[in-house]
Amino acid sequence: MGQPSKEASHALVYVTYGIFLLIGTGVAWTFRNQSKGQFLAGNRTQTAVPLALNFIASGSFPKTLTRSFDIPPSCFCLSWRSGNDAMGGRTRALGSGILFAYPQLATIAGVQGVVVYALSSGLPLFIFAALGPIIRRKCPEGFVLTEWTRQRYGTVAALYLSFMTLVTLFLYMTSELSAVGQVVHLLTGMDGLPVLIVQCLVTTIYTSLGGFRISFFTDNIQGAMVLGLIIIATITVGVEIKIDTSLIAESGLTKGNLLGWQLVYILPVAILTNDFFLSHFWLRTFASKTDRDLWIGVSIAAVAVLIIVTLVGSTGLIAAWAGIYPGDPEAPVDGSIVFFALLEQLPSWVVGIVLVMAVTLSIAAFDSIQTAMVSSASNDLFRNRLNIWFIRAGVVLVMIPVVVIAIRAPSVLQIYLISDLVSAATIPVLVFGLWDKAYWWRGFEVVVGGLGGLFTVFLFGMMYYDDAQKGAELLLLQQGLFTGDWGCFGAFVAAPVGGVIWGFIALGLRLSFQYVLAKKRGVRFDALDRPIVVGSPDAQGHLVEGDSDQDDLSDAPGIAKSTGKFF
Repeated sequence: MGQPSKEASHALVYVTYGIFLLIGTGVAWTFRNQSKGQFLAGNRTQTAVPLALNFIASGSFPKTLTRSFDIPPSCFCLSWRSGNDAMGGRTRALGSGILFAYPQLATIAGVQGVVVYALSSGLPLFIFAALGPIIRRKCPEGFVLTEWTRQRYGTVAALYLSFMTLVTLFLYMTSELSAVGQVVHLLTGMDGLPVLIVQCLVTTIYTSLGGFRISFFTDNIQGAMVLGLIIIATITVGVEIKIDTSLIAESGLTKGNLLGWQLVYILPVAILTNDFFLSHFWLRTFASKTDRDLWIGVSIAAVAVLIIVTLVGSTGLIAAWAGIYPGDPEAPVDGSIVFFALLEQLPSWVVGIVLVMAVTLSIAAFDSIQTAMVSSASNDLFRNRLNIWFIRAGVVLVMIPVVVIAIRAPSVLQIYLISDLVSAATIPVLVFGLWDKAYWWRGFEVVVGGLGGLFTVFLFGMMYYDDAQKGAELLLLQQGLFTGDWGCFGAFVAAPVGGVIWGFIALGLRLSFQYVLAKKRGVRFDALDRPIVVGSPDAQGHLVEGDSDQDDLSDAPGIAKSTGKFF
């Protein structure tokens, strides 16, 4: 491969960061007088095309749930263990980690895996177009899912969801930093740590100045750049790489396989439910001017994501059919770095394009997650009452542990898998409350159902493996996804099904307790009464102002009046 020179590599990386720093701070300066509400969100301000570019840049992409192994010192003399091939590595945003994830799955699950991966990446975006208008009508003053949760289920359920949201966003930042450092190291041989620090500084500066609006603006530029760079790289690969047609049938990658069929269920469930934890998607959903803009934007983004994922994933197939993977039997190329092995066959200018694309992808994903964390923390933890300068300072402080943990990312990324199981168990019982006829569903059922779904995973693992310890290991998904058995598949079935079952068990227990308590006190049993919406007239024609045991009402931006009850 014509690897760029050391000087050219540094120039490409740091000039790219410099350009986005100048653009970001320049545009953010024009937003310097914006209100706190504008800093945190941009409700009903964006049309279809900008929304589409933002959803592309922020992305909704699956993870790689793999077994743990060490990468041989091939390709670019990798000295860092790849965080995206380690047990629990993943890419959910359209960040630089996709260069590890999708080609690797192609070498394992073949064409079937690429197709399932692509569909599982693009189609979940439609959930925001479908549920966004419903949630916005029910909670017009909110801008993240947790605000509707607080309004519908009360404070305890909202804090439960908020905790998982903030943890997930923090891990996404850690994963993205780890991935971009490794990509830069693989492509250029540069030390990845300075890249991590520079990226944090650049994105922190302009997002601290501009908030959500600057992240939305830069994502428009980055989304357009990614599409252009993908086209150039695709044409070059098609011209330069020669496929040995005899290897196509021999590789077996065109045939169906057990993992490929399992992924048909696992990936949609894991991705779809975990996307509910990602505030940057909800910020963009609430930012759409109209429901029509939201549907058009999401549709464009879903098609673009489908194409991008297919193209990137296909590099794993191309490498196998060109004889590049697995390569020398004595020193085989690892599937997680097969994309970079493919680049060895291309001229240096193509590697330069890929390098710029990777940095651009990472900036886009990282600043979106940063602003989402700030907006979520401000709304969920401080109810938007904290001074905006403290919020900006918080952005700076949170980068310190992010960088520290990113350096050791392979040891913590397994938590992602646990997050997936938690979301698979929690989200079905959470969204049940969107059904107007389920007004009797409360926060108690949501929390018990979510925790019960995880307990069901343990019970399934204990019975499947006939071992309590292995049942606990399945709950932690220590073996990742590619185990060759039905354990992981069963876990992602047990989590949502068990969550719903435990939710209804909790409903029965709560109603029974409230019925007995009402009889004991000699009062009317009213647990199944339809609640009166805040602001609507009661039977005497007086406006309902909310229950006294609820949160203090506030006119702060983004705070909706709450009548939700946990129990």
